[in-house]
Amino acid sequence: MVHRVAVAGLLVLIASLAPGCGGRTPSAGREPPTSTTAAAETTAPPTTAAATTTTTQPVDVTNLRPPEPAGEPAGLARQIADAEAVLRRGGAGEAEVATAALAQQVAYRQLGDHPNWDAAVQAALPPELRPVAESHAAARRDLRALTGRPAREMPAWRIVLPEPAADLVGWYQEAEAEFGVPWQYLAAINLVETAMGRIRGTSVAGAEGPMQFMPATWAAYGEGDVNDPRQAIRGAARYLTANGAPGDMAGALWHYNHSERYVRAVQRYAGLMVEHPGAYAGFHGWGVWYWTTAGDLYLPVGWEALEPVPVDEYVARTGG
Repeated sequence: MVHRVAVAGLLVLIASLAPGCGGRTPSAGREPPTSTTAAAETTAPPTTAAATTTTTQPVDVTNLRPPEPAGEPAGLARQIADAEAVLRRGGAGEAEVATAALAQQVAYRQLGDHPNWDAAVQAALPPELRPVAESHAAARRDLRALTGRPAREMPAWRIVLPEPAADLVGWYQEAEAEFGVPWQYLAAINLVETAMGRIRGTSVAGAEGPMQFMPATWAAYGEGDVNDPRQAIRGAARYLTANGAPGDMAGALWHYNHSERYVRAVQRYAGLMVEHPGAYAGFHGWGVWYWTTAGDLYLPVGWEALEPVPVDEYVARTGG
């Protein structure tokens, strides 16, 4: 949490979803913005069904790669509809959900980058998915606008698997019960900041942990280890409450990151999780991308760099 946007972290969500705003020290002043969406209402936690027995070779979800994006609006609409169909029905196995989540992410990234496709994609989508696609595209465009310019170096990060979806939602809801912050907002912040904990590393602003706290802010609002996801989620809820949540979520989010675009994006992602629990399953399966001079590059689970790596070197080593 910082008083300014931490570009390094947001480069990811812009390219993937935008993890990593920096932390911020406690602040005062400034009339909080008027909320553009109602506070998210608590819903039952989404459940992920166990993978069904199959005679085919099981899929290792840690090695899944994103599919190729569609080349035109009609194909993009089909990709969105197919991915959403899996995420919105009950009983899908782990590998099927993980595959659909990556396809969903690729599709909405592409839609966000092609506003000229909006009308054609909307016309081709089932009516119930049109507002969903609109929210995803708007969130991505807001986050992309925060990045500034593409990076010339890959970040000094380690990419890991997130905590299990059920564990995370349990911690979000535990914090909601204690502090009153709707769990969907905590999940949306976790998503935007570090792709739900996939990114291990300190932001360029010095923020740390899955919810990205500056040391001074953590000292004031945190307890325990800033890198512990449960403690970090509780710290974020405590900080938001101190700044107006849940009555004024927009104002509280603005204190978390002083950007109206950030506020709108988090509100949209939280709203999508309220609209359907399948949204949480999708977000939990999204991978990490980085916006660079060579385009949007995917950082798979297992990527680790102790120092920034020039983009051309990364492409040569990994094939991009």
